[in-house]
Amino acid sequence: MGSGFVVVFASFQLLLLFGFCRGGKIGVCYGRNADDLPTPDKAVQLIKLHNIKYVRIYDSNIQVLKAFANTGIELMIGIPNSDLLAFSQFQSNADTWLKNNILPYYPAARITYITVGAEVTEAPSNVSALVVTAMQNVVTSLKKAGLNRKIKVSSTHSLGVLSRSFPPSAGAFDSKFAFFLRPMLEFLAENQSPFMVNIYPYYAYRDSSSNVSLDYALFESSSEVIDPNTGLLYTNMFDAQIDAINFALMALNFRTIQIMVTETGWPSKGSPKETAATPDNAQTYNTNLIRHLINDTGTPAKAGEEIDTYIFSLFNENRKPGLESERNWGLFFPDQTSVYNLDFTGKATVAINPDTNTTSSNGTWCIASSTASEADLTNGLDWACGSGNVDCTAIQPSQPCFEPDSLVSHASYAFNSYYQQNGATDIACSFGGAGVRTNKNPSYDNCLYMTFGATNKTAAANATASPSAKSSSSVKEAVSTCILGCLLMASFAFL
Repeated sequence: MGSGFVVVFASFQLLLLFGFCRGGKIGVCYGRNADDLPTPDKAVQLIKLHNIKYVRIYDSNIQVLKAFANTGIELMIGIPNSDLLAFSQFQSNADTWLKNNILPYYPAARITYITVGAEVTEAPSNVSALVVTAMQNVVTSLKKAGLNRKIKVSSTHSLGVLSRSFPPSAGAFDSKFAFFLRPMLEFLAENQSPFMVNIYPYYAYRDSSSNVSLDYALFESSSEVIDPNTGLLYTNMFDAQIDAINFALMALNFRTIQIMVTETGWPSKGSPKETAATPDNAQTYNTNLIRHLINDTGTPAKAGEEIDTYIFSLFNENRKPGLESERNWGLFFPDQTSVYNLDFTGKATVAINPDTNTTSSNGTWCIASSTASEADLTNGLDWACGSGNVDCTAIQPSQPCFEPDSLVSHASYAFNSYYQQNGATDIACSFGGAGVRTNKNPSYDNCLYMTFGATNKTAAANATASPSAKSSSSVKEAVSTCILGCLLMASFAFL
């Protein structure tokens, strides 16, 4: 996916998710390929605000490591493909990197994983030939420092590493990668490290929407896809793709290697031809993914086995090349407001009774700041009613909350609706400084009480309802290699 961080997050009620729920750890990728992102210190503040406990960094940027020091957040750091030659050539290069880039910040920065290379099968062939030696040299360096049992080493892969993915039981690695894959799998088994793979059902649907069911890609299918070889039943593409990897591993007799999903997600915006890249679909995919991982641990082939999964991404990244969707995978805008309402807990949003005269479960509201400029209020209002997914029907002309007809009143209505729907946190009331939290009765605008319950109820429905209707060439390759499987999936999914 490109350089950046991957951050494992829980929810706006994260103690519930991480402390008491079963299932794998859930992650979100935090990329830095943008020119308008918060500084690492501010990003860490956002992460801490939401009690995020796990972070993956694609590099070993010193400023980033310093920002995470003494936070208790566990880190997965990365060595990019461009460094594989140096790390594979000489053991001393790996030793020096560990000494200068890691040890000065460890254990204050709680590093638990190192990824050596990323999707090497998509890079020039010579990179694939270098990755295993580089991994071995990194482990040797860790052994010298006495850290090999505390920090695991692996490498990420695209789904294009498979030659076949359907039915899942026929999953097989592409033979052209055997020269480095088998040594890598032997390395992972010996060091008890996970096989890391990036899973993107979005691309399977986007590139073959006439053959792949959108509901199947979004965890919304009401029917099951049956693996004819095993009789296992699949209700979503995510599980089927993971089990294709599981069966590929078992076919080579590497049954003990666990799978970690290092990237998955759904874009909220795309080019005109990317009709599935919408906030509703992104919200549906990620909400259902989280619910699935928490409540339905494992896959049909490996029921009960936890799957640590990282969602891409924390922020939209405006410098990423390619189609419009490439720049719109974020859960948050760079100003740290939400792109869409996401139920991080995997549970349905609690609707507030519209007949009651309260709009806040914690006794606070978000209203327009009296010091905000008209332009800032207008921008905040437009964003909340657009990308923020607030239902602003009530403040339209002739609607119940159009009066008082003022920018402050309308902005307060929209700000508070967004605030309540997104956990009533400081960040959810920022609006670039145009919003302010209050625990006093905002009596000048009774609509904050009269209609919020109904608005929130609508948001709750949207969080789980099926809409009407990432990026790498590897997924396209995977789709093309299993087009027959996709056709079969579609035929089953629509039965």
